[in-house]
Amino acid sequence: MKIEALILLVGLSFASTGVHAQEDPAWDDTRSRDWPPQACKVGIVSSADGAMQRAYVYEAPAKEPRPLIVSLHTWSGNYEQRDTIVNMCIDRGYHYIHPDFRGPNKRPEACGSDLVVSDIDDAITWALENFAVDKEQIHIIGVSGGGFATVLTYMRTRHTVRSFSAYAGIYNLVDWYYESRGRSNRYANDIVNATSGTNGFPDMEEAKRRSPYFMRTPIENRRNSVLYLYEGIHDGYTGSVPVSQTLRLYNKVVSDFSPDAKQALVPLEDMVTMLAQRGFPGASESEFFLDRKVIYRKELGNIVYLMIFEGGHEMPQGDVLSHVPK
Repeated sequence: MKIEALILLVGLSFASTGVHAQEDPAWDDTRSRDWPPQACKVGIVSSADGAMQRAYVYEAPAKEPRPLIVSLHTWSGNYEQRDTIVNMCIDRGYHYIHPDFRGPNKRPEACGSDLVVSDIDDAITWALENFAVDKEQIHIIGVSGGGFATVLTYMRTRHTVRSFSAYAGIYNLVDWYYESRGRSNRYANDIVNATSGTNGFPDMEEAKRRSPYFMRTPIENRRNSVLYLYEGIHDGYTGSVPVSQTLRLYNKVVSDFSPDAKQALVPLEDMVTMLAQRGFPGASESEFFLDRKVIYRKELGNIVYLMIFEGGHEMPQGDVLSHVPK
């Protein structure tokens, strides 16, 4: 049987496992507004349309330039959504900003729109103008819809950013529409609404336009940046975003940077194995990431890293900012 046919069969088996809507996991509690007193709200006027976009921020007390952490909210959240990364920044003396970028991804103004890109860039600009930021140490991080926004920013930001860390992200909205529809969850309808679709279907061209997977990788502008792609092997079975979204995005970026770097790619055979077995034969029993067993890893130089870990749709607890200089 051909590899492409195997992938199709595995994808259909994924779809058949999801027969009811999935609840937000604990780390993605969009109702929580629990923020430390050191963080405060600010307003940032959009350079695109003049709308006021809010953000939670923390200014490090040190007078010398310090790293800036830009933490992006999840698919159904907004800037008020609880974010424990702020506590890491307070402990380590990093500047921090948690911007709104048109809120939940269920209307045309949100979900990878031009306004979203502009809002995130405006938030970084605001931090640069108001905090003593080490301009060589700007780091963006997000999980799920925040992973989507992180890679969207990787593709389109005008700023010089040192690292982009995306956990369990959505990178191809066309595929995710069908994956979500097969699981009977609400995200399929969110994509329809965000792309101004009709009759229960998205505008597919608009969905592609908003998807990082279909964007041109800005190679020359990212040679000094690092893209970290993390995903739990069980996502798509126990979560809402199949691991194939991350595997394919990784291969796209590798191919864009280095078309001849075949050894750095994830082979189709490996993808099928991970999707079908929820594991990978020969995975090390002694290698761990954030206290999770490493299932599979690949990299292209210091440009893009892929890490598949034992877990689901999540950003595991632990030091997710270990790559940021202290």
